[in-house]
Amino acid sequence: MARPKWLQSFTQHGTKPPYLLKYRSSEAFITTTISLAIFTDMFLYALIVPVVPFAIETRSHVDSSKVQYWVSVLIAIYAAALLFFSPICGWLADRSTSRRSPLVIGLFALLGATILLDIGSGIGIMIAGRILQGTSAAVVWVVGLALLADTVPQERLAQAMGYVGAGMSIGILIGPLLGGVVFDRAGYRAVFGMAYALIGLDVLLRLLLVEKKVAARWDPEVGGRERSHNVENEERAARENGRTPTRRRMRDRLPPLLSLLYSRRLLAALFGAMMQAAIMTAFDSVLTIHAANTFQWTSTGAALLFLPIVIPSFLGPVFGYLSDRYGGRYLATIGFLCTCPPLVCLRYVDSNTIKDKVLICALLFLVGLSLAMTFPPFMTEISAVVEAKEKKMTANGMRGYGPGGAYAQAYALFNMAFAAGCTLGPLLAGFLVEQGWATMAWILGLLSAIAAVPTFFWLGGFLFAKAPELAPSDEWRSPLDDTAT
Repeated sequence: MARPKWLQSFTQHGTKPPYLLKYRSSEAFITTTISLAIFTDMFLYALIVPVVPFAIETRSHVDSSKVQYWVSVLIAIYAAALLFFSPICGWLADRSTSRRSPLVIGLFALLGATILLDIGSGIGIMIAGRILQGTSAAVVWVVGLALLADTVPQERLAQAMGYVGAGMSIGILIGPLLGGVVFDRAGYRAVFGMAYALIGLDVLLRLLLVEKKVAARWDPEVGGRERSHNVENEERAARENGRTPTRRRMRDRLPPLLSLLYSRRLLAALFGAMMQAAIMTAFDSVLTIHAANTFQWTSTGAALLFLPIVIPSFLGPVFGYLSDRYGGRYLATIGFLCTCPPLVCLRYVDSNTIKDKVLICALLFLVGLSLAMTFPPFMTEISAVVEAKEKKMTANGMRGYGPGGAYAQAYALFNMAFAAGCTLGPLLAGFLVEQGWATMAWILGLLSAIAAVPTFFWLGGFLFAKAPELAPSDEWRSPLDDTAT
């Protein structure tokens, strides 16, 4: 039975090319769509931050003494869902014939989460909404970044990731501000009205998106990495040159999600991403309280202190361009080292004076600027490791990661590391600040300096290797590999 024309057009399986194929499959459109998807996810996450305490107390009828407890629980549930579903999404996405379909499904999960948080009045419904929200975030980050890696050549990927970082930062920045203002002026339902409008725009863009491999059916000259085609060519060349496959090691039998963890280069990138997220989010649990205690500011004034941290991230595309041109190793290392001094100097902000108010804004700006330098290199390094490992496998006469590749599973690991940092940062800062604001400041600075060490030696491959991307020293050696066949 033939499919209706509208269904063929929707699933992009018709005989005629989709309208405006060239533009809908372009790098610019796909980068814009993924950046908006990340923005939407972070905006809706942050939008309800000033609203949830009210909803818990008035709609769920929770005692005011337990509001803080349930707010913490709902944040933890979101993080747990994100960590749990990221590897699952990565594994499924690499075995799917389409990246677009999971993205659309993830968006409908986000819509379901928004509806539950909007109409729900019980704690159980709000918990379900946060689980769906975390699941949607896992899909967007894992599949979206994998699609971007499929689309943009490695030499331009860091700049594209810079736009993604900017989308994330804008969402985190304006979400709570708009949520608080709209809630005060127009009420609870008006907050979710903004959410529905943004989701509608996101749905439109995701449905219009055409993947490069789909566009290639009608336009063979379309760009993109064409990873599976190149891998097949390399495997064929290896056979023609008489190279026999090396024996299969234990790691080669594992799913890419696990075998990738043998790479020191990838572990260094994951550690850097975790430390970056931990330092950035460490202020979530301590900055507002310190500003209120030191400067006697209201919650609104204290919240504005997050602006100097977030605003420099708008330079993400610029840092991405620099990373593409000069490599990410030195840019990310300089970023971590430059983060250290302003973090340590935060210890001098301890009195209610104009000088200290200006000082904390300047120091937070320098922290945000320095950390913004590290974001594109780490996101780009994930796909670079997958590409290098697959080339090494095919060069040895072995089969690569298959038609679906391993980008999604690699970005699942990145997502888990970043989520772990977002969970660790506020908890660590909250514990350290009990020992004193100055103690917290110098320990965060020390962590930033520590993060620079593996970044310098391993980002982009081992520093002293002749061919970093293919160096055997890039991988851990397991005793089980000696007995593998």
